[in-house]
Amino acid sequence: MNATSILNELGIAKLAEAGDIAVHSPIDGALIGRVASASVADAQATLARAQTAFTAWRNVPAPRRGELVRLLGEKLRERKQALGALVTLEAGKILQEGLGEVQEMIDICDFAVGLSRQLYGLTIASERPGHRMAETWHPMGVCTVISAFNFPVAVWAWNAALALVCGNAVVWKPSEKTPLTALAVNRLMEEVIAEFGDAPEGLTALIIGGRDVGEALVADPRSAIVSATGSTEMGRKVGVEVARRFGRSILELGGNNAGIVTGSADMELAPRGILFSAVGTAGQRCTTLRRLFVHESVYDKTVERLKTLYGKVAIGNPLERGTLMGPLIDEGAFKRMQDALDKARAQGGKVTGGERYAVAGAENAFYVKPAIVEMPSQTEIVLTETFAPILYVLKYSDFSQAIDANNAASHGLSSCVFTTDLREAERFTSSAGSDCGIANVNIGPSGAEIGGAFGGEKETGGGRESGSDAWKGYMRRATNTVNYSSALPLAQGIDFSIE
Repeated sequence: MNATSILNELGIAKLAEAGDIAVHSPIDGALIGRVASASVADAQATLARAQTAFTAWRNVPAPRRGELVRLLGEKLRERKQALGALVTLEAGKILQEGLGEVQEMIDICDFAVGLSRQLYGLTIASERPGHRMAETWHPMGVCTVISAFNFPVAVWAWNAALALVCGNAVVWKPSEKTPLTALAVNRLMEEVIAEFGDAPEGLTALIIGGRDVGEALVADPRSAIVSATGSTEMGRKVGVEVARRFGRSILELGGNNAGIVTGSADMELAPRGILFSAVGTAGQRCTTLRRLFVHESVYDKTVERLKTLYGKVAIGNPLERGTLMGPLIDEGAFKRMQDALDKARAQGGKVTGGERYAVAGAENAFYVKPAIVEMPSQTEIVLTETFAPILYVLKYSDFSQAIDANNAASHGLSSCVFTTDLREAERFTSSAGSDCGIANVNIGPSGAEIGGAFGGEKETGGGRESGSDAWKGYMRRATNTVNYSSALPLAQGIDFSIE
């Protein structure tokens, strides 16, 4: 399995032959393609076409719109192996995770198809006789999607599937670090639209470019919805800019996610959950476990067990069977990791692991050993978001203390607790417990279920709806009152009669 064969299978080999953006695989640092970037003018022209497409697409019945998404799900099933391999090649995830990301795309398509027949509102009780009040929902316009490298294709699907069934057009700006996967998905979408037959031109579009292109898309009022995935730093800028023009933002941002191991925790289950959530994707997920608070009664045993498991993690080429942890995305990520570890040491931390790891034939790539950092307290670096396999471990004595520590991070996207105590579990998920948008029990801080179960509600954003209400984030709500009587009664008993 090599880059050329994968690109050929996905039909994008010629699109990756020339351009100003050089794409290097994090697996070995090798050049795997060159892609041309778009200009701000290109972005503006794309938005204009998308706006025109929206005016036609909004009039298509929602179940018919759902058919387009159904076809997309089928196409993704056909190309799952190749697309999953490309995710691994370009983002450095192990192959199972690359395939899993494509499966998430398939799942959200299935989910959205069902929602296409559920885009309805409520009848609202009225105090006026002979009147009917109703809540109705309407498409918003163009949904602009800005995605990050760590989920290079699933983020687009989460948004596009829902936006399309809701009657919106979609414009996608992927991370400059993962343009090949975006080209591949866009090619699949073009095939789907051709098979669908009568979708308006410009309904979906891909814009590959730098920060200037992203800023232009975000600032343009034709971007009725801006869904942005990435760092909290990026999200803060996007959120402010969109709010400035009273647009709608859906922010799915990174998190300094925490877990609690209580004295009653299942010590066979907890370490496995911690290991995957802290080490998977080389710690570069938005839901990666970064802070762990362990009860003093099981602290030594837990840390010892984690160190043993960490030492057994198979690090190497993510395309090879048996590999559990691939490379960091690039040298910049490696430098940020080392800087964080240096600061942790300076703040009293004891670091195990974290050094660069040599992989034969990959001297230009950046593999690392996952790091466990025992901290005396929750210092500044512990509360700093770092996209790397760094797990800060701290001791606690009282469950209230652990909850307070969990809640101390300003960007607490997700959280979890490992416990067999019903009271602790219920308290953690209550209003007096975790203040994160996701609060899990006896499982890590995962948040990638269909429906986009992204939480946040802090600096992480919290813009995404979840479950059966997911479509509401992509539509505008209106209220309609119909007077089917011959009278004009007014609310609150107001008499405005004119003789």
